[in-house]
Amino acid sequence: MVGGPRLVVVSGPSGAGKTTVCGRLLSRKGFERVVTATTRPPRPRERAGVDYHFLAEQEFEAWAKQGRFLEWATVHGRRYGTPRASVEEIVKRGRHALLNIDVQGADSVRASGFPCFLVFLLPPSWEELEHRLRRRGTDAEGEIQRRLADAKRELLRQDDFDLKVVNVDPERAADEIARAVG
Repeated sequence: MVGGPRLVVVSGPSGAGKTTVCGRLLSRKGFERVVTATTRPPRPRERAGVDYHFLAEQEFEAWAKQGRFLEWATVHGRRYGTPRASVEEIVKRGRHALLNIDVQGADSVRASGFPCFLVFLLPPSWEELEHRLRRRGTDAEGEIQRRLADAKRELLRQDDFDLKVVNVDPERAADEIARAVG
């Protein structure tokens, strides 16, 4: 148990079930999703300040220079970042700030010095991870192979996290995380 509200970072390879498990955590009392920022345009039905903080490239650059992000990265030509103020506001309200982020982002959050609890979500097996990526039906074979190669590297990092959770069942995985953070 980490004691008191703080930033809870859920990380792990693509296909581990981060989004599903985070959704289960958000349905529980005491967790709130951190609204992150991006330079990509909104997709249909996405709302500014709810789904993302949509920033122009110049505005994102200014926020980065001003130290307003706990972490930020460029992914597929667009920038994404975690606004420090968003996390602080959630914690001040007495809730755990929940962040679903890749392993690189988790490293950056840790390096920021902001108090956090890092969770590494694992698939039950390599075969199940590959099955989940293929079952999505959203990625071409080349993208699936890239995600699998990334997953091999990311799985080597699991011992760098405060808690490892094998996601056999999203509800049980969420229960395990909720118990650990208190």
